[in-house]
Amino acid sequence: MKLATYKDGSRDGQLVVVSRDLTTAHYATGIAHTLQQALDDWNFISPQLHDLYVTLNQGKARHAFPFDPAQCMAPLPRAYQWADGSAYINHVELVRAARNSEVPASFYHDPLMYQGGSDDFIGPRDDVVVPSEDYGIDFEAEIAVVTGDVPMCATPEQALDGVRLLMLVNDVSLRNLIPAELAKGFGFFQSKPATAFSPVAVTPDELGTAWQGGRVHLTLESTWNGQQVGQCEAGPEMTFHFGQLIAHITKTRRVRAGSIVGSGTVSNKSIEVDGKKEWPKGYSCIAEKRAIETILDGQPSTAFMKFGDTIQIEMKGLDGQSVFGAIQQTIAPLDA
Repeated sequence: MKLATYKDGSRDGQLVVVSRDLTTAHYATGIAHTLQQALDDWNFISPQLHDLYVTLNQGKARHAFPFDPAQCMAPLPRAYQWADGSAYINHVELVRAARNSEVPASFYHDPLMYQGGSDDFIGPRDDVVVPSEDYGIDFEAEIAVVTGDVPMCATPEQALDGVRLLMLVNDVSLRNLIPAELAKGFGFFQSKPATAFSPVAVTPDELGTAWQGGRVHLTLESTWNGQQVGQCEAGPEMTFHFGQLIAHITKTRRVRAGSIVGSGTVSNKSIEVDGKKEWPKGYSCIAEKRAIETILDGQPSTAFMKFGDTIQIEMKGLDGQSVFGAIQQTIAPLDA
């Protein structure tokens, strides 16, 4: 099923069930007011939401209305946890190669992960507000899962059983703030502003055979200022699947219902064409494009985002239809 959160003037919004084709919706009134409420009692509430979903898809829901992504908050407008991994090692390899730095051997068996701010997510059509263009504004197209409760020391297989929903992500990065922060040895903070998510969150069964082994075997499309810059395959080159990412968290703690775990930037390897490297799938963040330029030309030539720039992130299913709806955002100054 597909779930969204509509703006209603409150911090947590109002849960709606959305049809498979993303054309109609129905408030989940009487079942659960918020998505977090549904996640807290998933085994009892999700079957009721699914019944409404079936009725909605059959065109029999009495109070259905046209679905409008512009009215959506993030599916979880605020969450108990937002942990973002870097599951596509090719991305790490490219960034490090651009600065002549090797990837530590541990990165191939121990996932990279940081804990981001989860108190103030933004909706799929909300502006990305940044105080200054000088911060090096970048989009990052990712996939994320929303979990139920997962016990401490869970195996990757046990952790996968805790996946309740999947979403798309624009994990905005302020690249020019990152070096000084990482130099402190304490990780990202000011360089990772509010994150945006797709209009709807979907249960894994909606992906059909594209959901295999904790990976989404579909193409993630990124369109910057109207030009498609990325058609990256999300499945085959995901070094650590979502079960492994969640299990990484549980080494020393439990994961509670409503936690969000991100994949990191979706990235694909180069291919050889006439003895030269090419990246036909494009890129899911500007930093990776700049790394490729540095590897090929000795320096980057693509600038980071400016005020007024737009970014769209979307994924089509095996039937060619949008699975999560599209993230469509504009970069805006703080005083706009």
